Amino acid sequence: MKKQNLLTAAIFAGLVLGLIAGELLFRHYSGDVPTSWLDGLNFVGDTFFMRLLKMVLVPLVASSVIAGVASIGDPSQLGRVGGWTVVYYFSTMAAAVILGVVLVSQIGPGEGFPSELRIESVVAFDAQQGTIQTRVSEASGTGLWGAFQNICKQLIPSNPVGAAAQGQLLPTISFSLLLGIVLTTLGSKGRPVLDFFQSLFEAMMKLVGWILWLAPLGVGCLVAWTVARIGSVALVGPLGKYMLTVFIGLLLHGAIVLPLVLWLVGRTNPYRFMWQMKDALMTAFGTDSSSATLPVTIETAQKSGGCSKRSSEFVLPLGATINMDGTALYEAVAVVFLFQCFGIDLGPVQLGIVVLTATLAAVGAAGIPSAGLVTMVIVVEAVNGSLGDQTPHLPLAAVGIILGVDRILDMCRTTVNVWGDSVGAKIITRLAPDTPGSVPAPGSAPGSAPGSAPENSSGNASE
Repeated sequence: MKKQNLLTAAIFAGLVLGLIAGELLFRHYSGDVPTSWLDGLNFVGDTFFMRLLKMVLVPLVASSVIAGVASIGDPSQLGRVGGWTVVYYFSTMAAAVILGVVLVSQIGPGEGFPSELRIESVVAFDAQQGTIQTRVSEASGTGLWGAFQNICKQLIPSNPVGAAAQGQLLPTISFSLLLGIVLTTLGSKGRPVLDFFQSLFEAMMKLVGWILWLAPLGVGCLVAWTVARIGSVALVGPLGKYMLTVFIGLLLHGAIVLPLVLWLVGRTNPYRFMWQMKDALMTAFGTDSSSATLPVTIETAQKSGGCSKRSSEFVLPLGATINMDGTALYEAVAVVFLFQCFGIDLGPVQLGIVVLTATLAAVGAAGIPSAGLVTMVIVVEAVNGSLGDQTPHLPLAAVGIILGVDRILDMCRTTVNVWGDSVGAKIITRLAPDTPGSVPAPGSAPGSAPGSAPENSSGNASE
């Protein structure tokens, strides 16, 4: 625990020093930080931390899902665990989207937005040919049906090895899930393969433990890179009200809604659990990627958060791929904000479409930086399609208005994404503990069903 406390302090120090260093650079160069500084900070953070985490991601996810399925054993039990997991994911994402729509409609951050800044941002976005512009262009025209087809194709990959080689997690999880189920039905014949994947998982977790000691350096450099590009002045500029709306929504969902769900269903002190998951949450904030944070989330959930083996190895990889509470809330706020900027009023029908499409689009969002910015195009096109011919439509290039401040918002929403995954793992720990026994109903008292996790000395068990 002394080593763990030291690591936590070091990661926190890296975050703080990164914020300070980035702001000092921004002020010293009056907002025009030389490319050499930005490239250097990004190189150190990405190469010596992010890439190491991504290096272990695919083998860790594959082995953890297979081992997690094996730990559940009974296919009917797997269906129950998977069912509760999916219900939790979609319920919390829908709640996040509704909260975002209510906040942005009441606050109205886009009303009275400067028209000259709006036009300048749209023209600049159209003129550039960067990664975001390319992804937005590729996402346009897909529509809601296209997004649904994309999710189905990922769930049924034609080449799971090729998908894994490209770092696609959902196809990897889908194939690993099926392979794990098959191996459990083979009895003694499947035992050697299951033992191999369990050993591989343990080896990956050991490697993650080593990589974590580079987290203070990596997180600090990535945060400094982000702040040096935009500075704190963005918080009080024309987009300040929009950013504040997103911050309020993420804070309410992360600090009230999710803790309330964990307290009611998981019967756990939510804020104690949040403190136990602090290493994963700080890493999520610094790396800006729920996928890259996944190894840290699994490590922290098992060793500090008291999550069961089956929930951390099954629920967390799935959550890092499809459970995006923060992204769903952000997309709802951003889309309504952009329509407000262009003076386009959205009625109850359009707001309902935002709720539905933002939830589904968030499921298809990759766990990479700014993925929500790209999937937002699906929401914009769905709303445009519901508007009459006499009503102006929102151009896709409007996303250029929020592009400059997206990174800092992405760091915050990624933290909420990882927190939502962690809450799900803790809830499933209570509903399906590692010890044999029946699964308690969501409202039953702790310890009322066989197999409930006993209280341990660290206080990590369900309360």
